[in-house]
Amino acid sequence: MKCFVDTSAFFALLDKDDKNHPVAEKVLRNLLENDTVLITSNYVLVESFALIQRRLGMEALRLFQTNMTPIVRVEFVSSELHRLGVSAVLSASKRNLSLVDCISFEIMRFLNIQSAFTFDQHFHEQGFNPATA
Repeated sequence: MKCFVDTSAFFALLDKDDKNHPVAEKVLRNLLENDTVLITSNYVLVESFALIQRRLGMEALRLFQTNMTPIVRVEFVSSELHRLGVSAVLSASKRNLSLVDCISFEIMRFLNIQSAFTFDQHFHEQGFNPATA
């Protein structure tokens, strides 16, 4: 099984004060126990790095790089996926729907991934199943 990992999941795993932290730990444990292939994109990593560095600091960022990034397969965004994501975000015309999210949806469709480790409702709205504990 494959599961796409979003910034919201990475952040919840690192921030013990995040309301989703306990659930995120359980979901990750379940995914790893079931030998799920964890996939993310380089855009999600850029977004995660910026968020973690700004909100949690450099030590948390080092932990993320050391402990989290080695367990995920990173899909690099091609110019075609970038173009599709830009088109999707402009077509959706929703202020709180990000380019990173739209590209994530495109990657998930391209790789036939049905499950997302995320706390972002946009994935559910796009028809993807949430990873559960």
